Amino acid sequence: MERFVISGPSKLYGNVKISGMKNAAVAVIFGTIAVNDECVIDNLPNISDVNLSLELLKNMGAVVEKLGETKYRIDTRHISTIMAPVEEAGKMRASYYIAGASLARFGVCKVGLPGGCDFGERPIDQHVKAFEAMGAKVRIDEGYIDASAVGGMKAANIYFDCVTVGGTINAILAAVRSDGVTVIDNAAREPHIVDLANFLNFCGADITGAGTDTIKIKGNKQLHGCEYTIIPDMIEAGTFIIAAAATSSRVLIENIIPKHLESMTSKLSETGIVFEEGDDTLLVKSNVSELRPVNIKTLPYPGFPTDMNPQTAVLLCSIPGVSRINETIFSDRFRYVNELRRMGASIDIENSIATFNGGQRLKAANVRAVDLRAGAAMVLAGLVAEGTTSIEDIFYIERGYDNIVEKLSSLGAAIKKISIEDFT
Repeated sequence: MERFVISGPSKLYGNVKISGMKNAAVAVIFGTIAVNDECVIDNLPNISDVNLSLELLKNMGAVVEKLGETKYRIDTRHISTIMAPVEEAGKMRASYYIAGASLARFGVCKVGLPGGCDFGERPIDQHVKAFEAMGAKVRIDEGYIDASAVGGMKAANIYFDCVTVGGTINAILAAVRSDGVTVIDNAAREPHIVDLANFLNFCGADITGAGTDTIKIKGNKQLHGCEYTIIPDMIEAGTFIIAAAATSSRVLIENIIPKHLESMTSKLSETGIVFEEGDDTLLVKSNVSELRPVNIKTLPYPGFPTDMNPQTAVLLCSIPGVSRINETIFSDRFRYVNELRRMGASIDIENSIATFNGGQRLKAANVRAVDLRAGAAMVLAGLVAEGTTSIEDIFYIERGYDNIVEKLSSLGAAIKKISIEDFT
């Protein structure tokens, strides 16, 4: 058992390099199953979700070799099983991509139902709808997605009843080797969907429209390996934006795609945060006592991301005046609020709207990470608060943040990771 210990308040200064995107990395890793060849993937972040994904592939019979700090060779030609046990798959959300990729290649799959963060109902009915439209018979039985398609997956027209990122990715994977053209309407538009499509196209696929709400996949059974680099993580970049803004600091964020951050920077600039954009950098400058309150509504991409709700809440606690976040994606996203209240935050919740009565300095406390992004918010709160903050259940944070202690320490934060025994 380990925890983060942070002595605040902190002032940050310097440069920080953003790692590869978690959500793109896991999709591409499992996408190599459908490719059935040797791929070299670079810019994989050193996080537990990536490490677990690679371990799942190895357990299925793939060869995984580390070539550098962020580069891996993945050879899926000799995969010997299409089963991912529930004990392993249940440790992360993206494990369900094994289903789409295995159906594409083998026409069958048996994958344990996914786990991941718990912030409300996250059904897989749209995934099942897509698989069934392509000819698969699907059962959810004893904790498994058990599916088969006699003769392989068939091209289909798929209309999602709601925007689903995971469902869109699974539909792309399932269709990539089918006969004919599959059309996905009401598709999600997130950058990691575009990254997966780009990877598969490098491997010989024919996917158009990724990044729009209509995606077309012309199936190709003859895919081949490639070398590919994962895009930077926009949520990690957003987290460092908030870290700089909430601590009245000056930080240059490197290795980003500014276009991916526009929904955040355009809304946060309303508070008075100063952004200076370069080709692949963003300079953030802030004096939190002079910032203005703001109202935010989370939406599917390209709207303000739900994955930035908890981190932004820390900033709104510090900005004088009344700010609000209207959460439209996940029903239980505000579970972090009780932890911030332990630090003195004044937050009211009514239905899907959180109201922040900001301007008071947070005070250090013993808190815990209740999910990945909520855990990041606790780290940011520790940077802002007076005194020594201790954060438990940091395994959530390490699911999605590469070397967060080292990166924040390089900016001047007093943060360390210790065992609970050492702390007590």
